[in-house]
Amino acid sequence: MEQAVQSSLFDQADRRELGNGAWLEVRSGWLAQDGADDAALFRELREAIPWRSERRQMYDRVLDVPRLVSFHHLLDEPAPHPRLKQLRRRLNDAYAGELGEPFVTAGLCLYRDGNDSVAWHGDNIGRSRTDDTMVAIVGLGATRVFALRPRGGGASLRIRHGHGDLLVMGGSCQRTWEHAIPKTTRPTGPRISIQFRPHDVR
Repeated sequence: MEQAVQSSLFDQADRRELGNGAWLEVRSGWLAQDGADDAALFRELREAIPWRSERRQMYDRVLDVPRLVSFHHLLDEPAPHPRLKQLRRRLNDAYAGELGEPFVTAGLCLYRDGNDSVAWHGDNIGRSRTDDTMVAIVGLGATRVFALRPRGGGASLRIRHGHGDLLVMGGSCQRTWEHAIPKTTRPTGPRISIQFRPHDVR
């Protein structure tokens, strides 16, 4: 069973409780609220980021992961674009008190077209951490479906994650839910997602 959820459903309360301590928050147009040119940001990141491809073991084969990625520790290295540190500061102002620690890394993914995707997964949480954490994702470029489903089965959610929207998964979400960016056959332009995470979450 699949439940379609539009970002506008979150405009009033922002946050949706998913059960078992997991929650999801969507803020449409969050990026534009700092007054910067967010249309230019997509183009600049696409050119400035040192994108790389990944290969992953799938059963008896090693396959290319259908997207490009780049990972940056914003405390230990220069940011490839100054807006990444500015966005990190905004997120820390909004969430670090509740999270109990700051966001420190930025992982970027480039989905070149509808053939690029990421399979169902939960982010890896280091052994030194408790189960509860947050991952904040800023979308740039083309709108793509962000899908979530409970681990072990249950109704799934499909959220249209558009340019400038902020999506935050919190609480037990990485442990009790899975998320994915499905492939699409519709003509789709490129998309960049920026995932801000605290220490020891990948």
